[in-house]
Amino acid sequence: MPSLTRDDVLKALLPVRNPALRGESVVELGQVADIRICRPLVSVSMLLPHFDEDAAGVIREEAARALTALPGVERAEVDVRTEVTGSPVSRVAPPTAGRPGMPPGGAPSPSKPEGVLNVVAIASGKGGVGKSTVAANLAVALHESGARVGLLDADVYGPSQTTMFGRDDRPGTDAERRLLPLTVHGVRFISMGMLSSKETPVIWRGPMASRLVQQFFSGVAWGELDYLLVDLPPGTGDVQLTIAQTAALAGAVIVTTPQAVARTIAEKGLRMFQPVQVPVLGVIENMSTFTCPHCGKGSDIFASGGGEQVAAELGLRFLGKAPLDPEVVAAGDAGMPIVVRDPDRAAARAFRSIARRVSAEVARANDEARGGSVETVAVQDGHVVVRWHDGAEDRLGFEYLRNHCPCATCVDEWSGKRRSLTLLLPTSFAPAKLVPVGNYGVQIHWNDGHQTGIYSHYQLRRLARRQASA
Repeated sequence: MPSLTRDDVLKALLPVRNPALRGESVVELGQVADIRICRPLVSVSMLLPHFDEDAAGVIREEAARALTALPGVERAEVDVRTEVTGSPVSRVAPPTAGRPGMPPGGAPSPSKPEGVLNVVAIASGKGGVGKSTVAANLAVALHESGARVGLLDADVYGPSQTTMFGRDDRPGTDAERRLLPLTVHGVRFISMGMLSSKETPVIWRGPMASRLVQQFFSGVAWGELDYLLVDLPPGTGDVQLTIAQTAALAGAVIVTTPQAVARTIAEKGLRMFQPVQVPVLGVIENMSTFTCPHCGKGSDIFASGGGEQVAAELGLRFLGKAPLDPEVVAAGDAGMPIVVRDPDRAAARAFRSIARRVSAEVARANDEARGGSVETVAVQDGHVVVRWHDGAEDRLGFEYLRNHCPCATCVDEWSGKRRSLTLLLPTSFAPAKLVPVGNYGVQIHWNDGHQTGIYSHYQLRRLARRQASA
């Protein structure tokens, strides 16, 4: 009987899918952590991101079946664990050298507060979209899932998280004179609303506000956290830019509303993060369909589908929609987010579903950041050629790449099924332009006008491996 290799095991596990991550292969997601072969026994360890507990049982069973189908394997042991992975500190390399007021070497390297695994920005292109409500409910939903969560209210001029959580006590300090965040509903949070009175407006210039927000990162005793959500001010000003440049963000989430103007709103948020090389995890549509409490009929007060459409047009993932519900507002005004106040309400269920997707996208972004460092990507001899800093080179065919376009136009966000097929595409299609996206991917503009697909470096390496084994 021929020997059984690690590659044989990985090939057998390739069809095993993670339903929590849109049905992608556990092998291609890099979730197979360890393999031990001692026929007739094969042992495999898998490490899944947080929030995948429900998927763990399914994956364990499918993996065991796949392994016992291998020649000479009578028993398979599959250990599946879940944990929150941390984003690499070196993710962002902001091009700040030469900016007015910056030292010749540019800004210091981006960093995270000590003990914090992932910093996630919650942003919007304008005010009035319910960003702070979304941030508060996501924080509570993540905590309820078992994660350690903090919330930094970075809106210096209009802080609202003290209202959302019903506490505005002045924070104490520890022995190192760091501020101690308040803990409400299991979430540690800090806000300018704790340091100023409700009647007195904060009249500060941008640099002063930016320094305060930096102090909230470095001068607060956050402790051990899996996620630190940052509720950014609306728009694209000094505070937002400071955070994007100085914090090692795992990624950013864009909150928008359903109406047609949503595209402009979301695009502003996207464009703010691209120059500073922060991946956008996806789009959340807030204030979606309103359901009448008397007749149960749904009404699209602010039109419909704007968030999902903008995600598709900008090549971003759609993370879900939260309904327009007066009880969400009432719960926030009462200092008790709807996820806590009425956990069975449709809005609360929606926020928990969105939190699951945000958690999955953070895990995906962290995997992609570790997927390899690209030196160059170029078109050469009918292929897209990727040269890696480790000296490796991959050549990907045009048809193969196009048939694996990851954008929401080509892939159904909910089922993970592909919408377009190569046989429907022109026979002479080719990349017209390759556009780098931050330090994590490349956007391919095809000669037939399709240009929404952003291929992460991690995905390019996975596709190259899959193409080589086909």
